[in-house]
Amino acid sequence: SSGHDWYHIQRVWKLTQQIAAREGANLEIAELGALVHDIADWKFCAGDETVGPREARRLLSDEGVPGDVIEAVADIVATISFKGAGVTTAMKTLEGQCVQDADRLESLGAMGIARAFVYSGKHDDKIYDPGIPPMELVSHDQYRNHEETTINHFYEKLFKLEGMMNSRAAQKEARRRTEYMRDFVREFRHEWDLD
Repeated sequence: SSGHDWYHIQRVWKLTQQIAAREGANLEIAELGALVHDIADWKFCAGDETVGPREARRLLSDEGVPGDVIEAVADIVATISFKGAGVTTAMKTLEGQCVQDADRLESLGAMGIARAFVYSGKHDDKIYDPGIPPMELVSHDQYRNHEETTINHFYEKLFKLEGMMNSRAAQKEARRRTEYMRDFVREFRHEWDLD
């Protein structure tokens, strides 16, 4: 109900496969990272950023995955989330970069628009309020605790993702999806401002 369901994971996994194959990444690590990237996201665990990597380690260990693969995947889970425009979340590995690109692409385009509104509805955020201007969110604490509207989320995060992609393939697709979202927001604001 928040846009972080199995179908989201499946789409991120498929995008990761495509990007990782193009980039020459280790497919086992990249695919496992994609499959567990939201296993216990801090947004749904009272802000606790340690739950996700811990749960990824537990699950993968229970499945008999080798320790070095587990640690590589846990690092992806720990580092993947957007934490604010001024917060660097650089991935240490090519595999992590592929998963991060796939997850960020999933936040853009038609799917990104749908997921933004579902997430905001789940959290009782307003669709739009002209009295609440978008903010430049430069810290993780600010990103976590500011008053948000769905339309502001486009300015505060989604439009910024295009410039944060790691791979050329993701950059090109992000540009296309972002332009689609910009058209949507322009149309939304046009309709909002009708007298």
